Amino acid sequence: MQDRLKFAAVGGGLVALFGVALGIGALVGEPTGSAPDHGAMAHTEQDTGLSDSRSGYTLADLTAPAEPNQAGALRFRITGPDATPVTRFTTQHDKKLHLIVVRSDTTGYRHVHPTMDDTGTWSIDWTWAAPGSYRVFADFVPEQGPGDLVLSRTVTVAGTATTQPLPSESRSATVDGYQWRMTGDLITAGSELRFTVTRDGAPVTDLEPYLGAYAHLVALRANDLAYLHVHPQGEIGRTPAGPQVTFHAQAPSAGAYRLYLDFSHGGFVHTAQFTVRAESSTAPSTSNGAHHSDAGHP
Repeated sequence: MQDRLKFAAVGGGLVALFGVALGIGALVGEPTGSAPDHGAMAHTEQDTGLSDSRSGYTLADLTAPAEPNQAGALRFRITGPDATPVTRFTTQHDKKLHLIVVRSDTTGYRHVHPTMDDTGTWSIDWTWAAPGSYRVFADFVPEQGPGDLVLSRTVTVAGTATTQPLPSESRSATVDGYQWRMTGDLITAGSELRFTVTRDGAPVTDLEPYLGAYAHLVALRANDLAYLHVHPQGEIGRTPAGPQVTFHAQAPSAGAYRLYLDFSHGGFVHTAQFTVRAESSTAPSTSNGAHHSDAGHP
């Protein structure tokens, strides 16, 4: 079975902000789209995963601190086709919902897991480190829904934002004393990406399980934050726990991407970051497109 693949895309460059105020943050959602569900067909540029609504489900009532360094909570609900809050979700990779947050310039990446109360409100303690426009992705599976969904909205954090340039293309990354090296090419036809980790020059062979896998890979297309989430090949307990972790990924289009590799070692979660360019390819792909398989993960 093949690995799980997620992508959410919108065409036409950066997502526009409309200055809508909700609660304590300035928050914006994109218009509802009518693209096919995840799992129904391969991802295309018409997919609307960066929309706040899809298949009758909506990322609603999103609030967050309005300014940097202001302690508070990030809250939201998922409403269903009947417009009522959804309270039953299928566990995927040890969690009912995964929240990915990143600023429009690809900085400030966070992968976290809020908790849900009895009313269907998700919340997590939250502080913004810097002003700017942030994209909030909710990645989940409704228990009675159409399958995997990714919904998102933007949050505007007050202040003058200093936009950071996209880091130069690099297939190596160092974080917290760990050195990662990537081999393989990200292409539109799909291909294998291999990541090898060392520490102080020695291979790391005891990566710890994190959310049901030895690593997680999130890729964001630099110009519009189109979202790709991939889990590695293999199975915990059968596949070696390093030094190499292999993914199968398929870029939705050519262009620059920022990659975030989450892994756990020494009792802490770390994130290695890369910049790569995806190229167009007409070679046959072995990817299963947008179908999400949990093969190799408990």
